Amino acid sequence: MSANLAANPAANPSSLLRHVVLFSFKASASAEQVDRVVGDFGTLKDAVPGIEAYEWGTNVSPEGLNDGFTHCFTLSFATAEARDGYLVHAAHQAFVATLGACLERSLVVDYWTQ
Repeated sequence: MSANLAANPAANPSSLLRHVVLFSFKASASAEQVDRVVGDFGTLKDAVPGIEAYEWGTNVSPEGLNDGFTHCFTLSFATAEARDGYLVHAAHQAFVATLGACLERSLVVDYWTQ
């Protein structure tokens, strides 16, 4: 069994591990603070090895079910080990340490693509 199959519970070698992060910002957060968070998050794709893809966007759903979460960031990894390395990487840890001033809440969901 290959390392990719062992790390991937879906047992599908073409499957990717998605790391989805939702942010809700404090009402007091300025547009500049939010823009800085978005920009800083985007730098992680070049700073941390193992990120296969990165994308982000703001909520545009007409349903009104976002519960205050306005920004969504999605990172893709080929293996759980790559994701785990991202989580403890110094660049990621430094980014997380900057969020306290303007972040109200976050929500993280990881899943294997089917």
